[in-house]
Amino acid sequence: MRESIEQASLPAIKAMSAWPKWMPFILILGLMVAGVLIPTYGWILIALVAVFLTWLLYLSWPRLTGAERLMRFAVIAIVIVAAVTRANPRTGA
Repeated sequence: MRESIEQASLPAIKAMSAWPKWMPFILILGLMVAGVLIPTYGWILIALVAVFLTWLLYLSWPRLTGAERLMRFAVIAIVIVAAVTRANPRTGA
């Protein structure tokens, strides 16, 4: 299964490798900021960031050390918490 996902991801990875180094950061930052600023459906943009980061983590998992895996997993967990919080805001005091 892993090989089939890697093969399916190859065109997207090749396309992203042609981008400038700063472009993925700006894209993720833009989606996160837009997700925070859009009141009702902004959580969808944050969830897209979580899916994208999870996909990258899955592809890079065999090459990462334990600490790198933990840090990337922590970032994804924070993004998921942000999406859930935006999807279910507290209403009331």
